[in-house]
Amino acid sequence: MIGPLQGLGARTLEGLARLGRAGGFLLPLLAAVPAQFLAPRRLAKQVFSVGVLSLVIILVSGLFVGMVLGLQGYNTLVDFGSESSLGIVVALSLVRELGPVLSALLFAGRAGSALTAEIGLMKATEQLSALEMMAVDPFRRVLAPRWLAGFISLPLLAAVFSAVGILGGYLVGVKLLGLDPAPYWSHMESGVDFFDDILNGVIKSVVFGAVVTWVAVFEGYDAVPTAEGVGRATTRTVVTASLAVLGADFLLTALMFGEP
Repeated sequence: MIGPLQGLGARTLEGLARLGRAGGFLLPLLAAVPAQFLAPRRLAKQVFSVGVLSLVIILVSGLFVGMVLGLQGYNTLVDFGSESSLGIVVALSLVRELGPVLSALLFAGRAGSALTAEIGLMKATEQLSALEMMAVDPFRRVLAPRWLAGFISLPLLAAVFSAVGILGGYLVGVKLLGLDPAPYWSHMESGVDFFDDILNGVIKSVVFGAVVTWVAVFEGYDAVPTAEGVGRATTRTVVTASLAVLGADFLLTALMFGEP
């Protein structure tokens, strides 16, 4: 009985210690961000790495999610004679919720894990230590550009995801099932509010981008400098970032759209 309790206590203390290190890691990371705007080519390279290279999975996933929403939404609405409202149902589902959340989860799996592996390998091969020996701040040179690139990229990827998803819903609802295209677009235009729906979705994706990339760069920087340690850090990035996104989504939704 005592053994399991000791194990639970040890894991709890280790978790609290990691949380404390992550909080302390955030301060020098944020302090190094302003300097990144003086090196736009380095920042653009990271945006390409984490954002542009994630575009294919975002486009394909967004199209299929939109097509599923179109099919499910039509089959549900037609029972109530409201199939003309399919456009607004698809748009609100994507803009408010599915676009930011699914984009963040995909981003954590693709770009977040890659960031952790890259930084972890730099630590394992002592590249970060070499930078410090040359009086080069690794936060300013390595970590902050990658964090800022994720912060910038995810809202753009979420917007692409929602736009492609709306197109997928149109293809299924109008082109496949024969719905009139006029109400699809007109109901969407009249029912989607810029501030209540679009802007809140953008705020969600900005928060998710900051959280996912923070977890990714911290796990890489804090990884045990071995092949096994980097592998474990990569797994922790996907799990921790995904759970953080879902938890943050619940809190943001409660704040934006009323009591849960």
